[in-house]
Amino acid sequence: MKILLIGASGTVGRAVVDELNQEGHHEIIRAGRTSGDVQVDLTSEESVTALFAKTGNVDASVATTGNLFFGPLTEMTTQNFSVGLQDKLLGQVRLALIGQHALNAGGSITLTSGIVGQEPIAQGVNATTVNAALEGFVKAAACELAKGQRINIVSPTLLAESKAAYGPFFPGFESVPAARVALAYRRSIEGVQTGRVYTVGY
Repeated sequence: MKILLIGASGTVGRAVVDELNQEGHHEIIRAGRTSGDVQVDLTSEESVTALFAKTGNVDASVATTGNLFFGPLTEMTTQNFSVGLQDKLLGQVRLALIGQHALNAGGSITLTSGIVGQEPIAQGVNATTVNAALEGFVKAAACELAKGQRINIVSPTLLAESKAAYGPFFPGFESVPAARVALAYRRSIEGVQTGRVYTVGY
């Protein structure tokens, strides 16, 4: 398979590359804002369009990236809230909307949300809203994709690799290693299901 992976240099992205490389029969195109085989800014329609002009058609496109705003609701502004809307939400939606036209028949799109879409945390209003919206988009988009194309989303809990930095914001939450999360991406890419939210660790 020819697989485009946006966010390949991140913790989850690297784990997905390692998982997919185990079989050795995939061509993985690594993409990032400033690193990788190709560069892309998911907040820019022109950048995403140019990305697919460079890669040509693919069998799968995967996003493991997206910025959010974390902060108390009482101090939040619409500008703060727009961070997650413009980056993680519209960035991944943009990838799907434009990318569907460069996706081979039977190909797949895999996006990323997170546990806070279902389990809110303090200072995470923006994250909960964005993740829940992404999951809604995937469920609806799966009903309309053509040519046997599929779309799913992976929703992990706190990563074990991030626990030292973010654990205090997730009291009582279990953590999982990125390698376990990567299995859900492989399931989405190589499997047959569509419209699924693959939860990992909860």
